[in-house]
Formats: sequence, structure tokens, C-alpha cells
Amino acid sequence: MPNTRPTRCPAFATGNPSAELPNASIQNGNPTMQIHASVFATAFLAALPAFSAAQVAAPAAALRASDDIVDTAAAAGQFGTLLAAAKAAGLVDALRGDGPLTVFAPTDDAFDALPAGTVAGLLKPENKGKLQTILKYHVVAGSVPAAKVVESTQLSSLADLSLVVHASEAGVTIGGANVVKTDIECSNGIIHVVDSVMLPATIVGIAQQCGTFDTLLAAAKAAGLAEALAGDGPLTVFAPTDEAFAKLPEGTVANLLKPENKSKLQAILKYHVVSGAVDARTAVGAGEATTLQGGKVSIGIRDGRVTVDGAGVVMSDVRVSNGIVHVIDSVILPN
Repeated sequence: MPNTRPTRCPAFATGNPSAELPNASIQNGNPTMQIHASVFATAFLAALPAFSAAQVAAPAAALRASDDIVDTAAAAGQFGTLLAAAKAAGLVDALRGDGPLTVFAPTDDAFDALPAGTVAGLLKPENKGKLQTILKYHVVAGSVPAAKVVESTQLSSLADLSLVVHASEAGVTIGGANVVKTDIECSNGIIHVVDSVMLPATIVGIAQQCGTFDTLLAAAKAAGLAEALAGDGPLTVFAPTDEAFAKLPEGTVANLLKPENKSKLQAILKYHVVSGAVDARTAVGAGEATTLQGGKVSIGIRDGRVTVDGAGVVMSDVRVSNGIVHVIDSVILPN
């Protein structure tokens, strides 16, 4: 499988819903989404057939499907750091439990690629909580085979943070990591191997990871708001895609990015941000939300679709380390 990461985020570009709301669902913004997902899934699975435990293990190791996640990883001989981290975090018993669990397992090489001293620092007792969060970010409840992974737009990790799945002809990534081996069956779940350690993303991080929010990121930088969006939060962002910005009249974005229009740009961007972590169900129930700009956005349902000031929500409840992102298909403007 090629190591090139996808340059687009089909999860956001296609407008696939991630939440079911009472009496309404967030409608798919692209009628070809299911076809595209199927094409990506077929291409990915054809290029990367399922690997058995024996194929991942060292040649001398004879693994059995009856082995649990911990024993399977130990016998493979390339997950020593992951297992040491699980022990330091007090999570080994959970990985040996009944499950089922799905683990996106970084190899030793993946941990070695982290900045010098990172692993040693995480293994210190005083960083146990942080280490637990990182490891739980690699685990999903239930048994999720590769075929289901590639048809998903996001998965909810045990850290209560979203793992966004990117599928394209170039391959599949989850949480920014390439999936390099799949469907290693264990007695209590499944292991998929990833080529890098997935670190919980901020609002800015998830936008960078996706690749379909370049205009939003450029605007946040020009407005001096990028640091705030990467801060502790929590914040809720109604995030317009690049396609949403492209729908504005020609020259609008270029004009807003000029230094003399910084305050106007700040006002527009803050109108897309709400203090606190507000999920889709809560937002719809409230009917409106006060933004950091000071104005209120109207949240409702139109033609069975959730809208924010008329913009369609094409993906909801992307949970990040400092809040929640809801993806919208148009830029919303304050009065």
C-alpha cells in the first residue's frame, strides 16, 4: 500500500452525517457519497488484503486466534513500546478483558518517530493520565473490521474523542496515521496496525489533518485566532469547508485576508464559534447559540436537515481535545 496520505478528507467533503437527532437526521450533502465510499473500500481492501496474526508475527511465532490482544501483540514482536505504555498506564487488564475492542496499534518504529524523550516522559508516573488518554485514543469499543473502518467517516475512541477516517485512492488514514495492516483477529477483538502514534487533535489539528479547511485555517491565522482555536477551550466551531468559502462572491476571501480588514475577518470567524462543547443534539434542542462575536446563530431543522443560520450541517460532533467541530457547507455571516 502506498505511504502517501490522502490530500482530501472525504468524510467532510461528502457530507456524511455522524449523528442521529430526534425527528431528523443530518442529510448526506452528496448523493454520490455511498458510491464513493464503496469505491474507496473496494480499492483499499483489494490493495491491502486482511493480514492474519501469523503474517504479522515473527516467523518463529505460532499465534492462535484464541490469543487476546496483549498476547497477540507480544508475539508479533513489534509492539514492545505499546505494551510497555499499556502497562505504565494500567490498561493491560482492560486489553485482556472480554471486549470486544478494536485497537489501532502503532509499531515500535511509530513510537521511535516521536520527538526524542517523548516516550520516556509519557512513561513517568506523573504523566499516567495523559498516557491513558493517548492510548485510549487508539481503541474503539466493539469489533470493527477493515471493511467497516473504510466505510466510516469517524469512529468514537475510548478517550471520548473522534478518530476521523480519510479514504481515497491513495489509501486510508485514521487519526492522521496510515493503516498498514488490517484484521488481525484476537480472542477479544481486532488489531489494525498504524504507522504513527495518533495524538489527540485540537480544532486546528483536526482541520490540518483533514485537508479541506485550508481557507479557514488561513483566515484564522490572518485574524490572529489560530492560537485560540488550538488552546485549552472548550469551544464549539461551525467549520466551513474550502468549498463553502469558494461559494462566496469572487474576491471576498482575498479581500477579507487583507490586514486592513482584520477586525471584520475576526468578527466573521468568531460568529462561527461558541464557548463550551455543544453537541448537535444539545444545539438543536436549544434552537440558538450565542457566538464569541456576540451575535446569536439560529439552529434548526429544514427539510429534515440540521442548519445553522441556513448553512447545512454536513458532519456533526467531531470531538477533539479542546471542543467539538460541526462541519457546515456555507460561510455564515453576522448581521
